[in-house]
Amino acid sequence: MPKKAVKAPATGKLQIKQIRSGIGHADTMRRTLAALGLRHHQQTVFHDDTPAIRGMVFKVRHLLKVTPVQEA
Repeated sequence: MPKKAVKAPATGKLQIKQIRSGIGHADTMRRTLAALGLRHHQQTVFHDDTPAIRGMVFKVRHLLKVTPVQEA
């Protein structure tokens, strides 16, 4: 049975941190990390919570830690 993406409440922003290296993974995964703006291990970026970003995160979910950003 295929896994489904877990939908979080729409907060508007996501904090995405790369926790594992892309070395040794498929080229498409490395390109997805680059498209997210992640170039280094332990780097953190912020993105709007959109379906396109969620799809990229889902593809490399085992390499990332994603947390919603609480807006003040």
